[in-house]
Amino acid sequence: MSEFGPIDHGQLSKAQREMGTAFPRILSYYAEDGERSVAEIENAVRGANAAGLVRPAHTLKGESLQFGAAHLGMLAEKIEMAGRQAVEDRTFPADMVAEAARLRPLFHEAINALRQTIVAPPAPVRRAPGGFGRKTS
Repeated sequence: MSEFGPIDHGQLSKAQREMGTAFPRILSYYAEDGERSVAEIENAVRGANAAGLVRPAHTLKGESLQFGAAHLGMLAEKIEMAGRQAVEDRTFPADMVAEAARLRPLFHEAINALRQTIVAPPAPVRRAPGGFGRKTS
C-alpha cells in the first residue's frame, strides 16, 4: 500500500477509544457492510449503472474513513463523485472500471489490518486454592 500501510493509526486509535469494548462487534458490521458495498459497486460497473455506484461508494467511504482505512475511503469517494457526475451527465464513468477493480483487494487488505489490531482480553489469573484466613504461597 504505502510506507504507512492501509490504516491511519491515529484515526483508528480515535475509533477504538470512542467504540470501547464494542470495537470488535462494530468492526464485524463494517466488514459485512463493506463486503456488500463492494459487491454493489462491482454490479453497478458490470451493468454500467452510474446511479448504482453512488450509495454504496458513499457508505464505504464513510465507514472506511471512520476506521482509519484512508486509502480505501479516498478510492470510494473518487468512485462516488464520478458516479454523481455521471448521473448528472447521463453517462457512465468508464474510467472508474479500473478503480472499482481495485476496491475488493484494498478492502480485504484494510479489513485484515484492522482485525490484527483487536487485542484479546487477558486470560483470568488462576490463584492457588486458599481459604479464608489461610496464608497462600
